[in-house]
Amino acid sequence: MKKKWIATGAAAIFLVSSSAGVYAGSNLQPIKAFLNTTMKFQVNGKPFQLQNDKGAVMAPISYNGSTYLPVRAVSKALGVAIDFNSQSNTIFLGEKGEGVSIAEGFDSSFRTKDPQLTSYAGKDYKDVFFNNASGSRSSGFMLYPKGKYQKLYIQVAAVGKDIETFFVQDQDDVKLEIDSINVSEGLKTFEIELNGAESLFVHSDLKAGGSIFIPLTTSYYK
Repeated sequence: MKKKWIATGAAAIFLVSSSAGVYAGSNLQPIKAFLNTTMKFQVNGKPFQLQNDKGAVMAPISYNGSTYLPVRAVSKALGVAIDFNSQSNTIFLGEKGEGVSIAEGFDSSFRTKDPQLTSYAGKDYKDVFFNNASGSRSSGFMLYPKGKYQKLYIQVAAVGKDIETFFVQDQDDVKLEIDSINVSEGLKTFEIELNGAESLFVHSDLKAGGSIFIPLTTSYYK
């Protein structure tokens, strides 16, 4: 809760680091400001270096008695997702109002739209990840939120046999969620705090005779 307050309250003094097209609008006014290369930062007691999305070092700007920081660098420091819509000229910080399906850009050999495989508990989900291979095995796939989303809502069902181990981890090998899934639980929904993660690995250990069912249409980022 405190982290969200910091991001929201400070957003008013942040600058967008984006393409040159952002600055082509007719409503912008020129100002005289100064780069402050001597200012240092710490996040949770550790030194932090402001960088743009390409890793280049950035300096804060001093203007009219206030210090302005690049919003992308600060969102990374606070673990807050950031996205920018050039058409509406809007910056999104944290959780979005509307969900975005994980189906977009999803890639797996176990993805299927076969009507005989996409139904669960009497509902056809149209587009699913369904690993129904034989034998005891590990099952996994990658997701790429690219730092744009604050949360992942993913639905998972164990079919045939319970799933003893299910987890989601980020690009730093930090497990954001770890649990077991029983057949009797039906379609289980996980709400996972992403903190602006760039990529995710979704993993499960399956028993012989067991499958994992994940509807892509009702699993989404926010």
